Amino acid sequence: MAAGISIITICYNNLQELLQTCASVDMQCQAPFEHWIIDGSSNTQIKDWLEGHPQPAYRKWLSEKDNGIADAFNKGIAQTQGDILNMLNAGDYYFDDTVLQTITGVFQQHPRISWLHGRYRLQRGGLWVIIGKPFDPKKLYRGMRSLSHQSMFIKKVLHQQYGLYDVSLRNAMDYDFVCRISKEPFLFIDKPLVVFAPGGTTDKNYLQALDEGRKVYEKYFGKSMALQCWQLRLRLLHRMLRSGVGPALYKIKVWLKLENA
Repeated sequence: MAAGISIITICYNNLQELLQTCASVDMQCQAPFEHWIIDGSSNTQIKDWLEGHPQPAYRKWLSEKDNGIADAFNKGIAQTQGDILNMLNAGDYYFDDTVLQTITGVFQQHPRISWLHGRYRLQRGGLWVIIGKPFDPKKLYRGMRSLSHQSMFIKKVLHQQYGLYDVSLRNAMDYDFVCRISKEPFLFIDKPLVVFAPGGTTDKNYLQALDEGRKVYEKYFGKSMALQCWQLRLRLLHRMLRSGVGPALYKIKVWLKLENA
């Protein structure tokens, strides 16, 4: 790995969230090769902060309108010069200060892998939990249930082989890309790598994301009864978590250590 890790952070009118992400990057005991801020904001608040405050040499930015998340991702990829890419959205942050050091070591020890991923911490049912388990291409019908683009570190060459993110998708662009690279060699790191900011785009548009994910799966693999049953389960869980008894039931699930099921 000659160059190193390029981090891509997309943002839109959320300076406070960006500050948290930048602080997380800056505290790493191993600095990234570069940290690209892709700012599609409708105001200049983020641009003004970037230009008006001292930034580390590895931080670079592009401030211009985009056509959604996938387009912003693609703009970031086009700018990067590193060998390994990580999409860390504004508001999300690394679990501790050793994450980039760990990732570099794993790629050096396993040069034949194309990507890796790990566990992540997020808020669900009003509780902070750590989830994530090894990716299983045979269970792609489950969508991004135990996988996230924030916890994935991929070799940039994969985008040269499989293309960029699909700009026609509003929520499932990361899942679509995972479907394309599902046969590539990877590793799972059994430790938390990132913490998610509550209330992300997919959380706000959960049911739409499920519909989009179903269409993506069927595009690559055709109709699936397993997919239909799994999505029915997710819809029921989604409704339950928003009911009066949902949070209490989820606390029991966490107490039973089933939050990763």
